[in-house]
Amino acid sequence: MKKDKPNLITKRSENGKPANGISRRGFLKGAGLTTAGTAMASTGVLGFNQPETVLDDETMGPEATTIALKVNGRTRRVNVEPRTTLAQALRYHLQLTGTKVVCDRGACSACTVWLNGEPVNSCMTLALDVGDKEVTTVEGLKRDDALHPVQQAFIDHDASQCGFCTPGMIMSTAHLLEKNPNPTIDDVKHAIRGNLCRCGTHPHVFKATLEAAKKM
Repeated sequence: MKKDKPNLITKRSENGKPANGISRRGFLKGAGLTTAGTAMASTGVLGFNQPETVLDDETMGPEATTIALKVNGRTRRVNVEPRTTLAQALRYHLQLTGTKVVCDRGACSACTVWLNGEPVNSCMTLALDVGDKEVTTVEGLKRDDALHPVQQAFIDHDASQCGFCTPGMIMSTAHLLEKNPNPTIDDVKHAIRGNLCRCGTHPHVFKATLEAAKKM
């Protein structure tokens, strides 16, 4: 019977050394060097000419970049890293600390602000993505030093305890009254369905919002 031809890479002589001078380790090392050499050549390490990466004018980062934010009727310039959220920019760069960061993952809505009049979680919005949209924070609701009716109603009806969720609650309910001046209690419940309050002040929030609707 004809025997199969042995694998030349693994065939060994009687003294344990490769019969053909090529060991498995040597083969793998050689293959690795060949791969590395190809990679080095393709990346220009060996001096080959490679096309330069061209960044267009819209590219930002990784270093901090100065951007303009329209906040509460004013244009403010801030120097932020690309990873900076809108909540961080408002609190730490513009000192608008009314916007609270609680969960920092879009689950509690304490950080709610308006972008072009629509409520968003500012902890889930990058400052660089705001662009020319108008940002309104809880500080921007008052007019001529007078509190917004919702803000005053929250005070009158004791609709806050620890206060962390309060700014987000106010932004959500004020938005409701902007869209629906005569809401029902079910409308209020729907408007703040994403706003969490561990203190359990929701009944006071309902009363405050309905009272503010009457005054508006």
